[in-house]
Amino acid sequence: FKKDLITELCAVLSFSAIQNNDKIGIIFFSDKIERFIPPKKGKTHILRIIRELIEFKPENSKTNINEALRYVSNVIKKKSIVFIISDFMDKNFDDALKLTNKKHDLVAFKIYDPGENELPEVGLIRLQDAETGAIIEIDSSDKSARKGFALIAAQREKMLSESFAKSGVDWINLRTDRNYVQPLMKLFKKRGRKG
Repeated sequence: FKKDLITELCAVLSFSAIQNNDKIGIIFFSDKIERFIPPKKGKTHILRIIRELIEFKPENSKTNINEALRYVSNVIKKKSIVFIISDFMDKNFDDALKLTNKKHDLVAFKIYDPGENELPEVGLIRLQDAETGAIIEIDSSDKSARKGFALIAAQREKMLSESFAKSGVDWINLRTDRNYVQPLMKLFKKRGRKG
């Protein structure tokens, strides 16, 4: 699940911060700021963050990336590396990406399930929008339905890629069904060469 991958990534980044003697904080967001744990150092603090990650249940189901990035820019005054980990199923956050990346060093991890990009051919499927609750039925045995679904996903991916490029944000795609270690190492090597 996406939540499991996000929790594991945050734990890895947190323990990496301990090794570097860096402060780390976390913001949980939906369409509002759900919880903020200010940056601090230390193992006790990291364990608190990990506990919160495991136990966290959002109050809301919608997403507002603008709100989260604006909050980061307002509460974190010192230039920092900011990791945003999301499925980025939101719209109109390009300006917030640019502004946050000017003030901080923004790095994006797009988490996705392969089923969001390609429908398996299994007959009639009921899909529910996690944010609105709306349900639609798709006949996945219909080749044109599968093709249309994949096309929409590809367009969404292209727009997101262009947003990150225009904003100067380093980013990677991380699939829920694959190991994240290699893509993560590749991203950090690329960033190391830039710095």
